[in-house]
Amino acid sequence: MFGTYKPQDVEILLKDITGLVEPLPTKEREKRIQSGVHYSEMLPLEYEPSPAYLAAYHDALTRYAPMTAQAVASAAQQIWQDKGAEAVLVSLARAGTSIGVLIKRYLAREYGVDVKHYTISIIRGRGIDRNAMKYILVRHKPEHIQFVDGWTGKGAIQRELKQAMEDYPGVSAGLAVLSDPARLAEKCGTHDDFLIASSCLNSTVSGLLSRTFYRPDLIGPEDFHGAACYPQLREQDLTYPFIEAVEAHFPARGTAKLCLSAEEGTEPFTALEEVDQICRNFSIADRNLVKPSIGEATRVLLRRMPWKILVRSLSDEDHLGHIYQLAKEKGVTLMEYPLVHYRACGLIQSIADN
Repeated sequence: MFGTYKPQDVEILLKDITGLVEPLPTKEREKRIQSGVHYSEMLPLEYEPSPAYLAAYHDALTRYAPMTAQAVASAAQQIWQDKGAEAVLVSLARAGTSIGVLIKRYLAREYGVDVKHYTISIIRGRGIDRNAMKYILVRHKPEHIQFVDGWTGKGAIQRELKQAMEDYPGVSAGLAVLSDPARLAEKCGTHDDFLIASSCLNSTVSGLLSRTFYRPDLIGPEDFHGAACYPQLREQDLTYPFIEAVEAHFPARGTAKLCLSAEEGTEPFTALEEVDQICRNFSIADRNLVKPSIGEATRVLLRRMPWKILVRSLSDEDHLGHIYQLAKEKGVTLMEYPLVHYRACGLIQSIADN
């Protein structure tokens, strides 16, 4: 175990590469990504939140901890109905890890069970960590595994997971997430694109761990995928304040709803059609440069090079206050756009256009 997650909350199936990889500035990393270097072969410099942005984060946590808790309860109940006491939570590092901890804690409180929780790496274009899957499947039956993540954007990781599970008979590729505006997850807390406060920060709300890393010179054939730890940020670590703030709002036993917005969508087109429409409207050839949802737009601002941030409303301080603040700090244009499935969408700069 490395990082600051408690061993009773999660078993981290990642190789510690702390100090072995020099983090790169955003512009250099973006240039390499768009020239063909895979994002998993680099680590970004961690964004250091300004006092104003930290204030926006704490405000967001206060506003959305109750809804996040309801979404945790909803997703956890669906897992319970499907998997029961034998459920094995496998969260996708790193955004899914804190969510997995919360679901594990809810199941313990609601049903008195101590389910196993692992966190492993899955990387778009590289697949799932096969050594981690082997480790889990030696210990658990395939039908008990439940993958967990934070939210869906345009479903890239869901598609990666579905493809990876073709090699694992009996393991469901269905994801459990808190926010599923794209309506792609098997289990979700809500279809609303709401703010999960942990998306506002990087390692300091993720056990001081980096995003996952894979490069053959550092990750051997028998190794788990890698991650670095940032112990120098220990005084800024908000991982457990986030978890405990949400846990404090868990609904009373037996009162959680199965889905906070389970009705069929009445939208005129699907989420993926909306992404294609954005690509056409902004002449974007590579749909990987379009990152829909509050969580994904926040990530774009934190660790990519944004061109524009589309928002459903320029006056939605409740949902988007932290995005307004980050965009202001980074000099990024906010543009009101009639988003249907999402409240925000990040557009990444094409380096070729610069």
